[in-house]
Amino acid sequence: MRAIPKKLGVKSIAQNRKAYHDYFIEEKFEAGIELFGTEVKSLRAGHANLKDSFCAVKNGELFAYGVHISPYEKGNIFNRDPLRPKRLLMHKKEIRRLAARTQQDGLTLIPLSLYFKDSLVKVELGLARGKKLYDKREASAQRDAQREIDRTMKERNR
Repeated sequence: MRAIPKKLGVKSIAQNRKAYHDYFIEEKFEAGIELFGTEVKSLRAGHANLKDSFCAVKNGELFAYGVHISPYEKGNIFNRDPLRPKRLLMHKKEIRRLAARTQQDGLTLIPLSLYFKDSLVKVELGLARGKKLYDKREASAQRDAQREIDRTMKERNR
């Protein structure tokens, strides 16, 4: 009996760039995700969206809500609801710790990225604190200032 060759390495599927705009990311975690076959095939084709998604602990289990995985084109009757809550796989101790942090400190769990690690689908979660409007403006001003500095340095070095 031959072993099935695994694809090695990390391949990004989807990023949640809006999360970095709307939240201060305090800590990052990696979790597995429970999916069905047609969902994995759809992810291999790159059909996923993390915009407006969040995670919550329910009955001691961690779920991701709002993670949109488009139905697989050739999946017919085996396709699942694209927005169904997806169970995330972490150790029970980690889930308890995250639940306590979200309830006590007013933090929230946000999926930051979805990727293949070797042949497994993983989710990068961020423990995040919401930004106020003035924080967003300040971050935008800093980004513009840095861009201007880089542009000036590039012109001087010519």
